Amino acid sequence: MKYKIVLVLVFTLIIASCKKTINCIIETNEGNLLIELYPEKAPISVANFLEYVDKGLYENSSFYRVTTPANEAGRTIKIEVIQGGILDEEKQLAPIKIETTKQTGILHKKGTLSMARDEPNTATNHFFICVNAQPSLDFGGKRNPDGLGFAAFGKVIEGSEIVKKIQNRENEEQRLLKPVIIKNIKRVE
Repeated sequence: MKYKIVLVLVFTLIIASCKKTINCIIETNEGNLLIELYPEKAPISVANFLEYVDKGLYENSSFYRVTTPANEAGRTIKIEVIQGGILDEEKQLAPIKIETTKQTGILHKKGTLSMARDEPNTATNHFFICVNAQPSLDFGGKRNPDGLGFAAFGKVIEGSEIVKKIQNRENEEQRLLKPVIIKNIKRVE
């Protein structure tokens, strides 16, 4: 009996270590999003995101920015995303090295989760979700002048209607007038 318990435990650990994705739930006041992360393809970005998750730093943060055809009308390269993860500066961790879509193979398609950034290697806590396909955010894309694109690391697997609902909220110059509260982000085992 004792060996059977040990054997079951060993097999459970082996199966868990073979898991190629990690799931998390983003709990918001508009509904929940189930996301899937790709640690084998984007280990730096996933580890960064999970450090914020595991430390509870996204608790009571928000989705605060949306891009739409209307508020992107003046831009040459238009995108449709919702952006979240805003935190007080003292909660920010060190910036991470960019993992381009050329390196990871994870493209900015509908529901893709990606790290927001300014310059290369400056991503910290801000992330965005693509409302639909956004090839201009991939490596070689024209949205960022450096051409490196953004670091995609996961996707929404349940709740795409919530993403669209957030994008459709009233905004002024891409800032939501009433940010959507991220109650918390937690791993789902």
